[in-house]
Amino acid sequence: MMSTAPEELRGRTKAFAIRIVKLYRSLPHTADSQVLGKQLLRCGTSITANYRAA
Repeated sequence: MMSTAPEELRGRTKAFAIRIVKLYRSLPHTADSQVLGKQLLRCGTSITANYRAA
């Protein structure tokens, strides 16, 4: 298994969260898309929050 420096992992998780937010913003404004998008947004951005808390 490859070891990842904490700074690199922090940057990667932040970049992932930013990509998730951009994806959410690009979704159509239909009820279905918004419900699924909000779930994706919560899950995708929680990775960064959990990493920083640990």
